[in-house]
Amino acid sequence: MGVYVDGSALSRYLIDATSTGDWCAWAAVWEAELLTTRLGVNELRRAAAWKGSADRAVAHGVTERLRVVPFSDQAFGAAVTRAKGLTPFQALHLGVALTEPDVDRIATYDGKLARTAAKEGLQVVSPGRRPGWWTQSDS
Repeated sequence: MGVYVDGSALSRYLIDATSTGDWCAWAAVWEAELLTTRLGVNELRRAAAWKGSADRAVAHGVTERLRVVPFSDQAFGAAVTRAKGLTPFQALHLGVALTEPDVDRIATYDGKLARTAAKEGLQVVSPGRRPGWWTQSDS
């Protein structure tokens, strides 16, 4: 099964990001199962743009390795109907995770997205954080 990765998780590839070591160790094992969208790629590139050339190179390498899927009509529909309380970008990430075939997990460090995804039946993956951390998070 696959793991949908949002921008908050993708940014953990960058040098000196919170949980970088935990994320990179976990992602090295699971990278063949990871997928994202152009939105996730854009979020990673924006995060890297504010850092040095080493981080921009890391971001480029990551986006070359990961499977990038398009937004389907079903994903847009789920973003509208099953993502109450989320921002538009959070809702789009959730919509893809819920409707992409073979995805049963979402990698995120966003508390609101994690809570909603868990309620919708997705397993939440956040290497470096304790299981269920999103139940106590305000973000």
